[in-house]
Amino acid sequence: MIIYSWNMLFRNRELDRAFEFIAKSDFDIFSLQEVPDEFLKRLRTLPFHIADAVDVERLFAKTHRNHLVILSRHSVIASGSLPWPDYWPLLPLRTKVFVHLMRPLHWSKIRNRNGLYADIAAPKGSFRVFNLHTALTRPHLRVREFEIAMAERDPSRPTVVCGDFNTVESPLMAILNWFLGGSIADAFLYRRERTRIEKHFVEHALLNPLRGETTHVFAGSQLDHILVSNSFSIKHAEVLHDRIGSDHHPIRVEVE
Repeated sequence: MIIYSWNMLFRNRELDRAFEFIAKSDFDIFSLQEVPDEFLKRLRTLPFHIADAVDVERLFAKTHRNHLVILSRHSVIASGSLPWPDYWPLLPLRTKVFVHLMRPLHWSKIRNRNGLYADIAAPKGSFRVFNLHTALTRPHLRVREFEIAMAERDPSRPTVVCGDFNTVESPLMAILNWFLGGSIADAFLYRRERTRIEKHFVEHALLNPLRGETTHVFAGSQLDHILVSNSFSIKHAEVLHDRIGSDHHPIRVEVE
């Protein structure tokens, strides 16, 4: 089974090439984050089964809605969204000022954030796929969202967890933890979030075959994940070089 995951960037300007990349890729499961409205319509024309949910609504002068998408070569027998808490009222003034100042870089107030899951009927049995885009805010809130999703998991069934977890583990990114509502310790002890989330992966018997790889240009670390139950055997895992208009690299894992 071949699995892809990619945060394609909601303001991606290479949408034709992105569509061609997805359409021509050899995959069983393809999870996408930050899919624009119009691109979702194009994805629905492809000869795959599809599940989708609202990723986030970005509140510019006009609301921009992005989506989470799971494409599958096998039947989707059930799917659902996982509503995330609304953190905006809880964030300190410095965070709201920072987001306002970052408006030229397409930052904005957001609402209606969700995760997505789909149950897939494969030839060797069904399994559940999660597609998550966790909050770029306090580290413990990202871990909380991961656990909200895992509460919807049946440990007796194989599981695949894809997505952009926004896990901060580099000094270049760590200061964002403070600007976005975290503590001073969150900004300076930037490696502890990775240590903590990896412990959660172990607790849920999930393997992270791309640990230590760089999947995002500026972050210089692993933001993007494809986790699989330890019942799977990992045959190959890679970060694709071509970002195709995004700031994230697509990632690919092959299991059996």
